[in-house]
Amino acid sequence: MLNKYARAFFTRVLTPFAAFLIRLGVSPDTVTLVGTAGSVAGALVFFPRGEFFWGTITITLFIFSDLVDGNMARQLGRTSKWGAFLDSTLDRVADAAVFGGLAMWYAGKGDNNLLCAVAVFCLASGLVVSYTKARAESQGLPCDVSGLVERAERLVISLVAAGVAGLATFGVPYVEWLLPVALWLVAVGSLVTVVQRMVTVRREAFEADRVSAGS
Repeated sequence: MLNKYARAFFTRVLTPFAAFLIRLGVSPDTVTLVGTAGSVAGALVFFPRGEFFWGTITITLFIFSDLVDGNMARQLGRTSKWGAFLDSTLDRVADAAVFGGLAMWYAGKGDNNLLCAVAVFCLASGLVVSYTKARAESQGLPCDVSGLVERAERLVISLVAAGVAGLATFGVPYVEWLLPVALWLVAVGSLVTVVQRMVTVRREAFEADRVSAGS
């Protein structure tokens, strides 16, 4: 749902900015690299210190590069397999930094080994969600199921919760619990998504084998 509606909305909003960068001579790949570097820095500098509000603000500012670079490539008529590969690969790097930063907080001053493990699980399961589809398609098997929690949902749930929880440092009461709840939601949702994709690919694989045997 987020990919379908939110992405379309923000793409329209960011189109003028993308056009401005093109006029400056900035390439889509540069935007991808800078966006990833900013997201990683925001996650690994602020989150391990418990500064969730400022970390979320920093990551959110840079994460929109994921929409800008593609927009620029389309305006330039330069969409390429390399650009798609770079964008997808660096998305995984940024995601890992977000959950890695949260895991570092809970392993350190956050002092909660269980939530550290949940954050690590979110990191790993997010990578597996992407891998299942890529691996299936590399074998010629369709994986036409989005699943319960994709990348957009993982990031929105986690970053909104982290940002609001970070307001505790400004004296806002009773918000600290939002981040642990969000991590559990993302962990469970990611697990369900992996299972959904595996079931879909298993069905497609058996059907392909049946057709092949019949031939």
